[in-house]
Amino acid sequence: MAPALEFTSLTKEYRSFPGARRVRALEDFTLQVEAGEIFGFLGPNGAGKSTAIHLAMGFMRPTRGGGRMLGAPFGHAPTRRRVGFLAENVALYHRRAEFLVRFYGGLNGMSGSDLAKRARDVLQVVGLQDHSNRNVGKFSRGMLQRVGLAQALVNDPDLLILDEPTSALDPLARVAVRELLLTARQAGKTVFLSSHLLSEVELVCDRVAVLHRGRLVRMGRTADLLESLGETEIVARGIAATVFPGAVARDGVVRFSVAPAAQRAAFERIWSLGGEIVSLNPVRRSLEEVFLEVTGTGESSSREGVA
Repeated sequence: MAPALEFTSLTKEYRSFPGARRVRALEDFTLQVEAGEIFGFLGPNGAGKSTAIHLAMGFMRPTRGGGRMLGAPFGHAPTRRRVGFLAENVALYHRRAEFLVRFYGGLNGMSGSDLAKRARDVLQVVGLQDHSNRNVGKFSRGMLQRVGLAQALVNDPDLLILDEPTSALDPLARVAVRELLLTARQAGKTVFLSSHLLSEVELVCDRVAVLHRGRLVRMGRTADLLESLGETEIVARGIAATVFPGAVARDGVVRFSVAPAAQRAAFERIWSLGGEIVSLNPVRRSLEEVFLEVTGTGESSSREGVA
């Protein structure tokens, strides 16, 4: 099956006026997003993520290279009818919520009773069924974000391209969006998700890529990236926590981590003391730790993500 989204040796340069120095937002960027997966697209502010998304949507042209979306070249207008897009900064006309969703559905070739029903359905999915006749000019930032999600869903797209979809949402709404994305994947949809909320990305994405200064610096399956190759956690019963440096005793067991070369000695020490090994697992890192490692930013934020 062909990739749902494909960037091929893509470079994008900006120049504010003739003779000015060129600024390179993307450099030789190549990436494939497979059909039916949730793909996380990460990077610090200014890394080039929004530029890559706007190129895919056909809002601008690359300096060099190109790509394909759902089998068609970037910018192919009919193909965009099969795509649901949510921009990072939601800006909507001051109209009723249902009117707006139907308006965007109409832009994607929908009409009549099918469009009316679909608009009501997606407003219910995002929890705005009781506010469908309100003017969005009176909505909170979080409610505007949910209207933005509804318009991205109204055409039942094969590919969802979402730039910060959980921005301004409270924890309950974030959980709802997470379930929405998982449901889309189960239905065979593809989701391309750009977000700074790394804890959310870690929970839903099959694969992730990290962009830094316009270049792809890390890509892989989420589970593989989070598995630490350096240490293993050992959980044992029947020994004192003081036996191993850094060990923690809780709920009747002792937990500690050792390097691969020290595993055998740790096992023998536990057995010699009459203890029992309960479990042995690779130490998992957080996606935030991976992000900081590959970007070299040294910046830390809350567990919710990196700004």
